[in-house]
Amino acid sequence: MNVRRLVKQAKKGNKEALLQLILNDQDAYYRLAFTYMGNKHDALDAMEDMIVMLYEKIDQLQNGEAFYGWSKTILVNRCKTLLRKKERYLPLEEESEVVVEALTDDNPYRTTESEMDMQVLLSHLNAQQREAIELRYVHDLSYQTIADITGAPLGTIKSRISQGIQKLKVTIGGDRYDNDRGEIRGE
Repeated sequence: MNVRRLVKQAKKGNKEALLQLILNDQDAYYRLAFTYMGNKHDALDAMEDMIVMLYEKIDQLQNGEAFYGWSKTILVNRCKTLLRKKERYLPLEEESEVVVEALTDDNPYRTTESEMDMQVLLSHLNAQQREAIELRYVHDLSYQTIADITGAPLGTIKSRISQGIQKLKVTIGGDRYDNDRGEIRGE
């Protein structure tokens, strides 16, 4: 698939080209929306809003290769807007309640006990660290894409991830690990 060619066609008004771009990464869009919204219905609403915005603003995209980072930024911003409108977007101190609430929802991506444990571990982080770590390691986004999505400087994103990982290591007894690859010291 040639993203640049499809973007060019979409800019000329070809709805099928835009639809193909979206469908090629639909699972990633859904997982990202679900991460923020916490349930299927709201995630799908956010995705629907994103599609409308993409159609309306596709001509503003300068670099066709940047389509997926650009569209995911629009999706995250739309999720945050919807959460604020629903008064579910809480200040940083209270956001951990949303994570606990999301654990009880029917989440198709949380099917094993270890994944539930990971969500509990992530709930120990502040909202900004949790967001950065989830975007990096769950959604496999680059540091620069995360910076673009969140509006934070690249160095801040790297710092949030590093500090979050250090907090997680302390939480799970990370002093027994010699390095980030999980190799255990002294054995």
